[in-house]
Amino acid sequence: MTSVDILSGTHRAVRIVTETGRTIAEVAEDLGINETILASWVSRARRAGTAPAGGSDELERLRREVAQLKRENKELVMERDVLKRCMVLWMK
Repeated sequence: MTSVDILSGTHRAVRIVTETGRTIAEVAEDLGINETILASWVSRARRAGTAPAGGSDELERLRREVAQLKRENKELVMERDVLKRCMVLWMK
């Protein structure tokens, strides 16, 4: 493994933490790396200005959008189910 590969992996791990909102512990466990080391990488990236310093506006906007889409989907599923029941009754 070259130093370029290691740096690429480090940047990838930091991006997962900063862009997905997942915790350092979750990402470290998934990637099989030490949690303290990952926390150090994230901290360094934030100090260097190469990673967002906390929940970004874009991430929050996407979370709100996902919540809205889930609500809409739930409503559409209920409407579909009602229409299915109506069709069954109409066919009788």
